[in-house]
Amino acid sequence: MTMETKTLAPAIEVAGLRKSFDDNDVLRGINLTVPAGSVYALLGPNGAGKTTVVRILTTLITGDGGTATVLGHDVSTNPNAIRLRIGVTGQFSAVDELLTGRENLQLMADLNHLPRQQGRARAQELLERFDLIDAADRGSATYSGGMRRRLDLAMTLVASPRLIFLDEPSTGLDPRSRRELWQIIRELINDGVTIFLTTQYLEEADELAHQVGVLDGGRLVAEGTPAELKGQVPGGTVEVTYTDSAALARAAGLIEGAFADQESLTLSVPHDGSLAALQQLVGRLDNEAVAGLEVRTPDLDDVFLALTGHRPESADDSAETSNTTQHPTTEEVAR
Repeated sequence: MTMETKTLAPAIEVAGLRKSFDDNDVLRGINLTVPAGSVYALLGPNGAGKTTVVRILTTLITGDGGTATVLGHDVSTNPNAIRLRIGVTGQFSAVDELLTGRENLQLMADLNHLPRQQGRARAQELLERFDLIDAADRGSATYSGGMRRRLDLAMTLVASPRLIFLDEPSTGLDPRSRRELWQIIRELINDGVTIFLTTQYLEEADELAHQVGVLDGGRLVAEGTPAELKGQVPGGTVEVTYTDSAALARAAGLIEGAFADQESLTLSVPHDGSLAALQQLVGRLDNEAVAGLEVRTPDLDDVFLALTGHRPESADDSAETSNTTQHPTTEEVAR
């Protein structure tokens, strides 16, 4: 006797989604599908429309055309059902700094109509899970950036949503705090939570995402697993660091296709990944003028550059309209 495998409906389905602000066409027909229990990372340069996509999917604004369903509900016709089932952590913390960490969590429990005892138990559970017990009864204004971000994510989880939107969640965090946040996200993934992630850190998408979409000029220009996207970029580069700018300029003139960065004194040379090509290049270098050499295989940064024509920027999506409002589910319940 064979048992049929039940196929889960996609957590998010978007078809032909469009949005304009005045004369600015931010989204020009986006199509994407996010399987339940997976992580989808949306990448793109500043102003590409990443935050706008999140704001539409979380029902904070409406699209101008196309369709979008979240957890089986249409964002246009049934937004309340969506708000009750999702969590949102935006670019900026929603923590109330007048309250302690515990009080912030208990407030979220009250706004989500959890019974008092259950709400307190849930707050305690999340404080333990996010390593905030020692600071639980301290004013959250005294928290570090990493602690505040952990508390912010814990507040999102009070109502146990099965779909979480993380819009630039590690913006402003130091490397250690960022990696702690990644570990928390991995635990959520293991629990079967679906995550829609926008990020300016390509390493973040490479570490966490099952599927990556690259948004540019209001269009989805590429989509696939991190490995599939990196496979679209042939070879890699050899980064040669020189001791002085004159030697760098001479090398750039001798080696075809090389790009010289005078600020970092680095020469980037296209490389097909073969040992023979590397040996040939090394044979042409002036050993006395070379301070270092590194072979780089393609990463998502190279994919981004190949698809959009420039490196990702480090600022927030300032060309779009206002940033994502925090915790829309709670705000809707509070009304």
